[in-house]
Amino acid sequence: MPCSPNTGKQDRHSQHRSPVSEAISVSGGCHCGAVRFSISAEKSPELFDCNCSICARTGFLHLIVPHEKFTLLSGRDTQTSYQFGSKQADHLFCAQCGVKSFYQPRSHPDSWSVNYNCLDAGHGLEPVITRFDGQNWEKAKAHLNATIDGPSQRGV
Repeated sequence: MPCSPNTGKQDRHSQHRSPVSEAISVSGGCHCGAVRFSISAEKSPELFDCNCSICARTGFLHLIVPHEKFTLLSGRDTQTSYQFGSKQADHLFCAQCGVKSFYQPRSHPDSWSVNYNCLDAGHGLEPVITRFDGQNWEKAKAHLNATIDGPSQRGV
């Protein structure tokens, strides 16, 4: 598979996903360490590279993790919330260092969107990246829902 020019990670655009692999435990957090979490993720997860106004500016790579596969280890009281646009997403930032390591996306009310770039080094994940046109969110989400899996929980 070709690699994304900025990340060196596999980029498959519209290729079919491989069967679900065995889940592994991964930890991560913000820059200062006040916010820490652990997740259970498949070995080759799909990431979404969104070009919306906030994701493009912060370099957020979306790893969608169901709430039941996410554990906040520390930092609940350290986070501050930011909402804009539709105010359906709850962007959570560490009040000490300003990093958004995860947030509640509007597209997945039962999942967190974890920033792949905030995972601890050496995690062993081998992600594939799907580009998501967040500047045209509604159209892009409808396209993802209609491709490969039909209506699904894909997208950001």
